[in-house]
Amino acid sequence: MDTIAPTVQIKGFRDSLLVVLNGETWEGNQAALLTQIDERASFFQGARLVLDIGSQALGVDEMVHLRDLLSERGISLWAVLSESPKTEKTAQLLGLATRLSKQRVEEKPRHAVVEVPCEETALFVSRTLRSGTRIEYPGHVVVMGDVNPGAEIIAEGNVIVWGRVRGVIHAGAKGNRNAMICALDLSATQLRIANEISATLKPQKNPRPEVASINKEGRLQAELWQPG
Repeated sequence: MDTIAPTVQIKGFRDSLLVVLNGETWEGNQAALLTQIDERASFFQGARLVLDIGSQALGVDEMVHLRDLLSERGISLWAVLSESPKTEKTAQLLGLATRLSKQRVEEKPRHAVVEVPCEETALFVSRTLRSGTRIEYPGHVVVMGDVNPGAEIIAEGNVIVWGRVRGVIHAGAKGNRNAMICALDLSATQLRIANEISATLKPQKNPRPEVASINKEGRLQAELWQPG
């Protein structure tokens, strides 16, 4: 029987990142996780990680080694979720959380693969992006929070921000001129769609949801966001 290749699913969970691993071996899972982190170093930098490893049993040496590898990459291992009593005990000995909201954890799909075509995938970020944070993603990006000055989002698809935008957003980064940027308060330092660039947008006294896109004349413009 062929060995199932490890998959890595990443999603926002409160103020952390929930990472689900479902490969058959711990060595494969760890390698897949580190590959994802190294390929998106700026996204993971400073993150607090919740790791779900299913039924795999880890001892102290294995978990300490992983924690050290993550720490070297600027990532904090905060919690380890597992169906294995051994793994749970190991995590507790190391001072890691082993329980989260059961309902929220059960909602996650366990077999999604991150690497799928741009038009079929979106990165969901449920936190405010602070200065120095840079997200690059080969699809759409959805942020439930603000994008502060000094933060940057680069997406090959659309960018939707359920909050205020004060940083830099580049949608359609690989040349997609049909991409758009939506936000509840669109007062960005800079907006870009494909190769079109906007000037700095001044903060509004009474901000309203807006959507930025490239108009028929080929210029980037923002107008009131009217879904549907």
